[in-house]
Amino acid sequence: MKTILNVIWLVLSGFWLFLGYLAAGVLLCITIIGIPFGIAAFRIGVYALWPFGYTTVERRDAGAPSCLGNVLWLILAGWWLALAHIVTGVLLCITIIGIPFGIANFKLIPVSLLPLGREIVSTDKPFASSGW
Repeated sequence: MKTILNVIWLVLSGFWLFLGYLAAGVLLCITIIGIPFGIAAFRIGVYALWPFGYTTVERRDAGAPSCLGNVLWLILAGWWLALAHIVTGVLLCITIIGIPFGIANFKLIPVSLLPLGREIVSTDKPFASSGW
């Protein structure tokens, strides 16, 4: 079932969102300071490309640098990527078939706004790295 949902997601919005994260990652990797943010954009882009069957968990070892990085991310790329998720989610919710995919887009907004200090894990093991 996850594969079917991911294929439909890929066609409806996943590929375009992935391209947005890819563009943000390339732009952020231009400078040495932006490389960690670019890597985060690539990581979330892959998650946005194939989201069903995965979830995000907070890393307990993420501290103040992660918080500061999230503030910079929000200013540099997070706002625009979250806006892309909002627009895509609203457009998908116009049809009955697209409602689950629109909701999935809305669930990706917090990750697109504040990605640092989070880890993407399989839903089979949602507490894999959180120490549970």
